[in-house]
Amino acid sequence: MKDSILKNKSKAFALRVIRLYKYLCDEKKEYILSNQLMRSGTSIGANIAEAFYGQSEADFISKLSIAQKETGETMYWLELLHESDFLKHNEYDSIYNDAEELIKLLTSSIKTVKEKITASKPNH
Repeated sequence: MKDSILKNKSKAFALRVIRLYKYLCDEKKEYILSNQLMRSGTSIGANIAEAFYGQSEADFISKLSIAQKETGETMYWLELLHESDFLKHNEYDSIYNDAEELIKLLTSSIKTVKEKITASKPNH
């Protein structure tokens, strides 16, 4: 499997989400929001990994777009956990900043592939 910053960062993020999920369940006895966070937060990396095995550039873009949406959803759950006082401000800031970085990387990657597709099409 080709190594990439996007795959490495999304996997590291998923591991952070897993640790946060355990903390929320064990220490805070919060199960509903943390489950949603776990599902969306680990789905990001899974979709990125799947994108690298895509059948086409369009498939690659589609999988990265799903990962982008999952990142947005994950950010929403983090906001709710923070605003409902399950996450302290410093805990929230740290992981939320990582999610923002993923969004930027995904957006840039999608844009780059779209530009590559456009550039390779013959002018009519």
